[in-house]
Amino acid sequence: MRALLPIVTLAVLAAGPGSAWAQSCDTLIDQVTSETAAKVTERRSDYAGFAVGPDMTLTLACGTPDLSSVGAQYRGASPPDAYYETFGRAGHAVTGIDAATITEAAHRAQAAAVRLRHSNVDLGGARITCSAMVSPDKGPLTLCAVIEHSDRS
Repeated sequence: MRALLPIVTLAVLAAGPGSAWAQSCDTLIDQVTSETAAKVTERRSDYAGFAVGPDMTLTLACGTPDLSSVGAQYRGASPPDAYYETFGRAGHAVTGIDAATITEAAHRAQAAAVRLRHSNVDLGGARITCSAMVSPDKGPLTLCAVIEHSDRS
């Protein structure tokens, strides 16, 4: 019987939209929407896309409990302060880390990414990662994400 418990747990998590995992993702989607006023453009059991404005989108990837991520994409090389503030609020909705802390870390990571193309800043329980690139189709892009990890130190 004890050997069946992990199998049953995995089956429940993989059960689909009615599972606890999907409900958790629904909750995160609602929290990101509430924190940022973004509009949901795509919604699945483990992922959501959001429109924030003409040059900014958000993406949410729902992982196992407490291991999710949210990304912010900006069409341009120099995002305005509103980009970082929205990203900070979205990150707070997903990780619970103070929005101002995420915003400040994103500024640092993005400044380094401009020089290095990619940069990370570690926070307790999450990593802020930013990339600066030029897409042949879209031109300059700024991409940042806050990714939860199990090390909460």
